[in-house]
This record gives sequence, C-alpha cells and structure tokens, in this order.
Amino acid sequence: MSLKERITEDMKTAMRAKEAVRLSAIRLLLAAIKQKEVDERVVLDDAMTLAIIDKLLKQRRDSVTQYEAAKREDLAAVERQEIEVLSAYMPAGLSEAEIDAAVQAAIAETGAAGPADMGKMMAALKPRLAGRADMAQVSAKIKAALAK
Repeated sequence: MSLKERITEDMKTAMRAKEAVRLSAIRLLLAAIKQKEVDERVVLDDAMTLAIIDKLLKQRRDSVTQYEAAKREDLAAVERQEIEVLSAYMPAGLSEAEIDAAVQAAIAETGAAGPADMGKMMAALKPRLAGRADMAQVSAKIKAALAK
C-alpha cells in the first residue's frame, strides 16, 4: 500500500470515528497532494509525498512560533495537533550520530574542503536525509564540519 493510499484510508477511518482535528489535517494533506499532482500532471510517489508532508510540517512549526509570539495559545494548540497527525506519516528520524556520520561520509565523497563547498555538500545530503532529518540541523552540522 502506497503512502497516499494509507493517508486516504486514514481519512476514512477518521471520518467514521468523528475525529475532527485528525480529519481536518488529513484533508489538508490530501488537498496539497492533489494540488501538486494537478499542477505538475504527475502521480506522486512516496518520496514526493513525504516532501509535501515535510513542507506542511515546517509551515505548521512556523505557525506555532508566530501564534505563541502573538499570545494565541488556542491557535498554537490546533497547529500542534496537526503536527502530531502529520508526523505520523514521516519515517523515523535519524539520531545525531547518524547525521554526523552522513555528513562525514559526504565530506569524504565530495572532497569538500571549506565553507565554499557548502552547496555541494547539501546537494549530496538532501536526497539521502530529506524527511528523516531537519535540514536546518544538517546545514549547521555541515558548516561546523567544514569550518574545522
């Protein structure tokens, strides 16, 4: 069963169980998937679907930060619930040690020597780590490794 099919089945389950918040988050996700398919005239595979989920999670995290800054805890709570629902579809995250090992392996592969090679490193690591690690965290680790 593909990820998209699993999401659709979860939507049906949420409808039957009358889980309003879960249903809303899943419908939002399916709408984003459908929009991407229509815009690009393709059928999304699991990797592309994960990229959409990752994008939605990032938007939700940004919204939580903004709502908390504006002292709107009620809206921040809704966003946190959506984050919880969407996170269930993401693969297990990588540990700090695994990210460090991937950065060191990429340095060895690309021959990166300094901060000027940052783009080359990100290009090498993004396909491997996307959806499994926070790319901002990966970027910080690359900067630290190349600064040595």
